[in-house]
Amino acid sequence: MTFRQLVAMEPFAARSARIPPFHVMRLLAEARALEAAGRDIVHMEVGEPDFETPDTVRAAAHRALDARSGHYTPALGLPALREAIAAHYRERFDVAVPVERIVVTPGASGALQLLFGALVDRHTRVLLADPGYPCNRNVARLFDSEPVAIPVGPDTHFQLTPALLVRHWQPGRRHVVLVTTPSNPTGSVLSLEELAALHAAVRERGGVLVVDEIYQGLVYDAPPATALALGDDLYVLNSFSKYFGMTGWRVGWLVAPAAAIDVLDRLAQNLYLAAPTLAQWAALAALDEATRPELEARRDAFRERRDYLLEALRGLGFGIPLVPQGAFYVYADSSRLADDSAELCRRLLHEAGVAVTPGLDFGGHAARRHVRFAYTTSLARLREGVARMARFVRLVK
Repeated sequence: MTFRQLVAMEPFAARSARIPPFHVMRLLAEARALEAAGRDIVHMEVGEPDFETPDTVRAAAHRALDARSGHYTPALGLPALREAIAAHYRERFDVAVPVERIVVTPGASGALQLLFGALVDRHTRVLLADPGYPCNRNVARLFDSEPVAIPVGPDTHFQLTPALLVRHWQPGRRHVVLVTTPSNPTGSVLSLEELAALHAAVRERGGVLVVDEIYQGLVYDAPPATALALGDDLYVLNSFSKYFGMTGWRVGWLVAPAAAIDVLDRLAQNLYLAAPTLAQWAALAALDEATRPELEARRDAFRERRDYLLEALRGLGFGIPLVPQGAFYVYADSSRLADDSAELCRRLLHEAGVAVTPGLDFGGHAARRHVRFAYTTSLARLREGVARMARFVRLVK
């Protein structure tokens, strides 16, 4: 069936047909069905930390609930939380970010929708890395832009470069460039020098640079940095989900140039009114110094998991040319084990009881040769998963 035939049959907007599903969600549903039937599954597929939200954060939510703090906040966010985010940049990164430039959002996904609502339409080219987080390109499609997925690999540390931007730039068109550091699915990190080069290339051509920093706190081999150190003419997305362990609370933020705040405020008022109030009060505690030791201990645990899984997967025959420097993923070449990574993931689930994500979720470039492992489960469970995969590999060779 062609796209035109599908649109003619369905009473939905044409853009909805351009939004594919997450392959990993189907895999997760299969895994849950196997568990319901009594199978034990080692989960390495979903990018959600296994740690619970810190006690200090949950206690803050209880206090807010007891105080009946359940009314709307301003669309731009709880003033105290915006101030705390500004203090976070000042104290941890030595970067001055005016409170007026900070917008609190319903998760980083809400921030991206808000931002693309302001910047993107059918005339806009959105340049992204392939492989990359699928929602980024799909949100671009939601706003009638066709994203430009630029193939990247180990030679560029799975990140965009100024040379790649120049090659894909079309003079006379509006461009938004979105980079993610640390990245999903590869865990690669852009240094501040590399970000500065990208920023200069985009600015020179009249484009807009957007930097997704939602895994910023989970950098293992160097101090974390922020693109906001480069100037006030770019956009930065962040979230309380990953480092702060608040995935289900749905709180993120966006730092934007001052000239964009009025537009973003008006869009927020119409799209969602405000981020969840109780979650904003909880997020305020996540930024408190009392919570920091627990968060840093969790980062150390993720680093230990990364170091174990990296060597274990290489020992099983997976190709991993670069050490992931951040986030909690290993993006591995599985071509020595199978021609089709999606089929490999299906077999690993059903035959070995291990759930991992096929490369198809992250783009088209060499997708059938790659899988993503998420080390968002305990070291003991990772060891169990590796042992199961080792038995599977011996059987298929």
